[in-house]
Amino acid sequence: MKRTILPKLSSLLCMGSTLLLAGCDWDLMDPKGTIGLQEKSLIITSTIAMLLVVVPVCIMTLVFAWQYRAGNRTSEYLPKWSHSNKIEVAVWTIPSIIILFLGVITYQTCHSLDPYKPLPEGASAKPLNVEVVALDWKWLFIYPDQGIATVNQLAMPVNTPVNFNITSDSVMNSFFIPRLGSMIYAMAGMQTQLHLSATEAGDYLGESANFSGRGFSDMKFHALAMSDTDFNAWVEKVKASSEQLDNADYSKLAAPSEANPVEYFSHVEPGLFNGIVAKYNNGMIMDKSTGKMMHMQSAMSDMQMKE
Repeated sequence: MKRTILPKLSSLLCMGSTLLLAGCDWDLMDPKGTIGLQEKSLIITSTIAMLLVVVPVCIMTLVFAWQYRAGNRTSEYLPKWSHSNKIEVAVWTIPSIIILFLGVITYQTCHSLDPYKPLPEGASAKPLNVEVVALDWKWLFIYPDQGIATVNQLAMPVNTPVNFNITSDSVMNSFFIPRLGSMIYAMAGMQTQLHLSATEAGDYLGESANFSGRGFSDMKFHALAMSDTDFNAWVEKVKASSEQLDNADYSKLAAPSEANPVEYFSHVEPGLFNGIVAKYNNGMIMDKSTGKMMHMQSAMSDMQMKE
């Protein structure tokens, strides 16, 4: 009975694992952005370095089990063996070199891939500024330079650095576009930063990577990478919308909703993003140029003077 059940069980497990893997997307290993390409290289390099220990150990486990099995009379029997300088050198030197190597690349990439580190500007590509707000259960994208906003749709020109300022007007969330690279938390009353750039035009999945309640599974958005001409046309399309976003409209938008459709807002009340951050800090926000907290009214006055 056992002999007939075990093969069937193993077959079912193999089929089940195949079906589960069939639903996986290898977005991280098919990057379309400068940061994503560097992270892919880091993943591959780290995996190969670790396999230099794992694979030989697996092979030696099988070889030793076969070589020193009870029925093999040709194996040398050394009941008093206790030490080998060669083995000690091998088991300490090789892992130490690999750990040192991984430590060096980890240190280097922690600095080169720092999400707060701006990407280098191209000769003609001016950085695009986008303010991101995580809501229940949708994403709000504000384009302060263009004066527009969208829900669950993000657009950017190809080969253009995008500077994200990210916060939450709800529970802690996580902003992630797998094919462009990096993931960073969105937290109420705080601003996190992320700098990305797309190298190819396309429609890339963006998502929440941190469980945030009932509507979490539908908290996705489209990240559209396009040419400069198409991006300008997209901006004009958004500006043609009849919807506008002021404080009153924002209160309605911030109410929990599931599977929220894409929405366009042709006008956004200036300082809306700072107001969202400030309401959790008694009206205080952080001045990015100095790193110090300041009152929102002072920040708005400074912005008006600069304009």
